[in-house]
Amino acid sequence: MKTWAETPIEYLKGVGPERGKVLRSELGISTFGELLHHFPFRYIDRSQFHTVESLDPELGEVQLRGRISNVRESGVGKGLRLNADFTDETGTIELVWFKAIKWVKPTLSHPGEFIIFGKPTAYRDRLNMAHPELEKVVPGEVRKGGLLQPVYPTTEKARAMSLDGRGLGRLTLALCSELGGKFPESIDAPLRDSLGLMPLEAALREVHVPTGHDALRAARHRLKFDELFFLQLRLLQMKVLSRQRERGAVFAKVGDYFNGFYQNNLPFELTGAQKRVLKEIRADTATGQRMSRLVQGDVGSGKTVVALMSMLLALDNGYQAAMMAPTELLAEQHFRTISGMLKGMPVEVRLLTGSVTQAARRPILEGCADGTVQILIGTHALIEDAVQFHALGLVVVDEQHRFGVRQRAKVGASGGSATPFSPHTLLMSATPIPRTLALTVYGDLDVSSIDELPPGRKPIVTTHRFDAQRLAMFGFLKEQLKLGRQVYIVYPLIDESEKVDLKHLTDGYEAIQRDFPEFKVGIVHGRMKGEDKDFEMMRFKDGKSHILVATTVIEVGVDVPNASVMVIENADRFGLAQLHQLRGRVGRGADQSYCILMTTYQLSRDARIRLETMVRTNNGFEIAEVDLKLRGPGDIQGTQQSGMPQFRISDITKDGPILQQAREVALRITETDPDLRHPAHATMAATLDRLIAQHADWARVG
Repeated sequence: MKTWAETPIEYLKGVGPERGKVLRSELGISTFGELLHHFPFRYIDRSQFHTVESLDPELGEVQLRGRISNVRESGVGKGLRLNADFTDETGTIELVWFKAIKWVKPTLSHPGEFIIFGKPTAYRDRLNMAHPELEKVVPGEVRKGGLLQPVYPTTEKARAMSLDGRGLGRLTLALCSELGGKFPESIDAPLRDSLGLMPLEAALREVHVPTGHDALRAARHRLKFDELFFLQLRLLQMKVLSRQRERGAVFAKVGDYFNGFYQNNLPFELTGAQKRVLKEIRADTATGQRMSRLVQGDVGSGKTVVALMSMLLALDNGYQAAMMAPTELLAEQHFRTISGMLKGMPVEVRLLTGSVTQAARRPILEGCADGTVQILIGTHALIEDAVQFHALGLVVVDEQHRFGVRQRAKVGASGGSATPFSPHTLLMSATPIPRTLALTVYGDLDVSSIDELPPGRKPIVTTHRFDAQRLAMFGFLKEQLKLGRQVYIVYPLIDESEKVDLKHLTDGYEAIQRDFPEFKVGIVHGRMKGEDKDFEMMRFKDGKSHILVATTVIEVGVDVPNASVMVIENADRFGLAQLHQLRGRVGRGADQSYCILMTTYQLSRDARIRLETMVRTNNGFEIAEVDLKLRGPGDIQGTQQSGMPQFRISDITKDGPILQQAREVALRITETDPDLRHPAHATMAATLDRLIAQHADWARVG
């Protein structure tokens, strides 16, 4: 049986079939409950009064109190207009109406005071106000309506059906008048009261019909808490239940592979962060439950060593390990790096990518199936049906945001013929995301951060230069090239765009060849064939070309330790995460590295913040925080595929403390009652079931 909140929106007085259709298609409002959850995005404070003297077009909508006089009509037909003078103790402003004149004119003829509300605009060096709202002041009478007026998001199509902000406000007001125990509480009363939260129905009424600033603040806090709490509850529930269901191989011992590598082959001392993360991985893999851990850290923070030592832990316990990378180039690089690190150790490491021939593939597949291949490194080729393992204990997924959820699930689906367990999964990301976003996007995973660079790594010196300083920049490049270094020059476009005047790649490539005749220049972009791109990248890696002109295809590419300068043209056109990722292509060797951000003088406020952030810090976590504030959670790399529900009222760039509280409460509950079977959790269990039934993305979370 449907609840009141599930009543179709057409049944609300003032809606009907036609408007109902528009509410559904344009605003996603199908029921009474969904209308109540279509929240205002701001409020107009009608308790504040301005004076005529203080008006400015920059103010936006304002409210004034005064008298109306000199009402006059001019023009004929469609050109008819109504004008009047509005006067307070500081001056006079002209009011004007082009529509609804026959309804407005009688109102203006009443003597006495009016309250007007509208936006002042400049016209012929004078201020006027078009179509202001009018309210007659009745001495001794309390004003109708709240002093905080909600403004609702809407669309052009909805506006055409009189479902503008005001129209939606009228419908919501009508619905709020029907409340009275009809909207179910979502959190069990003892918990709600212990957290000092406003009852849900009261919060919904207050957010649409505010009685004051404090009450509105409490209502918004309650609604934000609900939104974040139930997401965390779902994520943690999935995490606990999957752990209970999914057993993992027990890595009980640390043996010769791990210890031999640590004592004899490790090229440098591990950082404190690397040791901490390895300890977390060892603890996870010793429990008998399947590990799902994300390790995030900047380029160069030493994630590959952590991954390798985790794989050696699997080998010590009689299991195989696999590592999946998003591109052949990256898979080959991992293969070379890991094979080099394991030099002299009895470990069978093989590479499997799409370009491995059938003849070469056969012994690799046989070795995987019989267990003689101990570490397999590759691309999507690893999840083909032909690849069968003997006993796969650990899967490492590099640059995990570049794989779909299903691909990640498939690679971790089966441990092979000799083990009943699914392999442990270790996801790696060089694109750090802020803690608040990690809790939301990866709430069902354990998250580790490698937040310090290995000793001896020099921070990349980043500078911002304008086009007028190009000759000086070229001089600096020549100095570096003569020292034997290599240079990347990155452009945002391949071809000239008619819409934006950018220095495009082909033009830039020709100019660089002209200006640097004594050096070999390579070019790489997204429209080249894969083998041509790889050929150019390998030429650059091998030192056969000195300058590589490229688009962002090099964002995830091979290590070139000798490349110590990165020039990013039109740097204001790139997002912060992308700028940081590109900068990470240099700074891989012992030499001091540089990143030069080139722009014109015309920069937006956000572009300036991005560039200043890049110059100020090399810390990817700090950069991610700024990026989140500038772009919002929806645009941060990789979050789109996470199954993260769209927030209606929360903003995780600002609501971190509420998210933290919601997470802690959800954690306490799921640790003791993950199925929410306890009578004290009955209300929350019903709410979660309802959310999963109503919203596809809620069913997908986790």
